[in-house]
Amino acid sequence: MKTEWNGKRYHTLNYFLREKFGEKIFKISLDAGFSCPNRDGKVSKGGCIFCSERGSGDFAGDRAFSISKQFEDIKLMMNKKWKEGKYIAYFQAYTNTYASVDVLRAKYDEAINNEGVVGLAIATRPDCLSEEVLDLIEEYSKKIYTWVELGLQTSNDETAKIINRGYKLEVFDEAVKNLNSRNVDVVAHVIFGLPNETKEDMINTIKYISNSGVKGIKMHLLHVMENTPLEVMYKHGKLRLMEQDEYIETICEAVTLLPQDMVIHRLTGDAPRNLLVGPMWSLKKWEVLNAIDKKMEDDNLYQGKNFISNK
Repeated sequence: MKTEWNGKRYHTLNYFLREKFGEKIFKISLDAGFSCPNRDGKVSKGGCIFCSERGSGDFAGDRAFSISKQFEDIKLMMNKKWKEGKYIAYFQAYTNTYASVDVLRAKYDEAINNEGVVGLAIATRPDCLSEEVLDLIEEYSKKIYTWVELGLQTSNDETAKIINRGYKLEVFDEAVKNLNSRNVDVVAHVIFGLPNETKEDMINTIKYISNSGVKGIKMHLLHVMENTPLEVMYKHGKLRLMEQDEYIETICEAVTLLPQDMVIHRLTGDAPRNLLVGPMWSLKKWEVLNAIDKKMEDDNLYQGKNFISNK
């Protein structure tokens, strides 16, 4: 049984992409100018209570510019740190299947036609995947490596109501099934520290995901950002923020419950320093990641150690 992925005790995205493409791969985060049905009234108003004004695309390009201009600007910035590599065009901000197929095709084409692009990543909602959109994504997956990211956050439908997610778990299940039937990889987003959730709730979400059919996972700490409904909840004393040690312990346990072939895209997220209300310890990202690595080494933990298949 594999217990190391190029020095890590879990199957990192960096390891996966290097194995697949044979070189360093960068994600270029783009804002295509879309909205979200959870903001414009189709599903709800205001969006998920934690979502920033930029639709979770705070580190994406500027929607005032074309996809090509955003791509070039971010690529030049990346190349200052790494001179060689290829690119994943990552549609990150808002809901990136929430438009007509013609509009989506034009945006996706503009992104993947940039030199050096070897992959397409599309962040969206599971309730924004019509048959037409699924067919379009399948079409792209046949010509370039494509994955779809779905914001699950929790498997608990009661928590989903509190965070105003706007869909039930069965909608996520159906989306994963439909994408898998078209051989498109799915990446699930999970947030630890959501209102009223216990550690058991968080671990139950991980157990659910480990047998859900998704190929990748992003695990995030709940960030309280300025100008969000979550900030109001926090300031009224209705939210307890996770402590650093608590988060590290939960992440390490979660990793052991995931199958070894599942790609871990993130173990913690980023929040803009100027918008972050808390937890402030999350700004020390590398300290957190190093502490996770150390605990896994000290306790002899590794991805898959406690995975149980229900198939």
